[in-house]
Amino acid sequence: MSLQAGAGKSVFITGASSGLGRQMAIEFSRRGYRLALTARRLDALKALQAELEKEGADPVFVAALDVTDDASVAQVFANARAQLGALDIVVANAGIGHHGAIGKLPFAKVRDIINTNVIGFMATVEAAMHCFREQGHGHLVGISSVAAFRGMPGGGAYGASKAAVSTYLESLRAETHNSPILVTTLSPGFIDTPINRAAKSRPFVTPVEKGGKLLVDLIERKVERATVPRWPWAVVARLMAVLPTGVIAKLR
Repeated sequence: MSLQAGAGKSVFITGASSGLGRQMAIEFSRRGYRLALTARRLDALKALQAELEKEGADPVFVAALDVTDDASVAQVFANARAQLGALDIVVANAGIGHHGAIGKLPFAKVRDIINTNVIGFMATVEAAMHCFREQGHGHLVGISSVAAFRGMPGGGAYGASKAAVSTYLESLRAETHNSPILVTTLSPGFIDTPINRAAKSRPFVTPVEKGGKLLVDLIERKVERATVPRWPWAVVARLMAVLPTGVIAKLR
């Protein structure tokens, strides 16, 4: 593997078994980063591990992880750090999505969204911050969504969970201002992954390979926040935030 900007640096990714997490792992590996990959599906992680190591990656740390189990999150972080020496970048990516009107979507699915996308996300950030403060540096990346910009019909629980991600990271960014700890919030639009393939409409859908590259480009640039892709979502997201409720209601 050729020496690149990421050579020697490490990245810890949650939700790395499929979708954006998997694609970011592939992209980071191609740029020379050392990887710690976690997800609930260990079999999928091991298949990705074998694929990356066959292509010349350094030994890849993999571990089964349900981010809603905060004790397990802390333990897996400790194990990854012990193997890699330090965790330079942590990408809090694990998330799920269910679509349905409020009062009609089974509440068990609402609870799953909040437990994974909010509680599990916060547990990941908590573990990352303990690590960063001990080692004296780090870059926390949270994967939010353009769904955080406006509550949409049928997307209440998911949109609320991603709004929580964005707001939580704003607080963290203020708390770590002028410190060696960086905070990035990335808000993808429709990128072609399993989480949105059942949607009736996917405007401006982006291939997952391009989406993964854009995400890693932005992480390497250490941006504070960005939509992915920037165009047209940077404009669309702001427009969504100010549209009258009557217009939004017609989008159901």
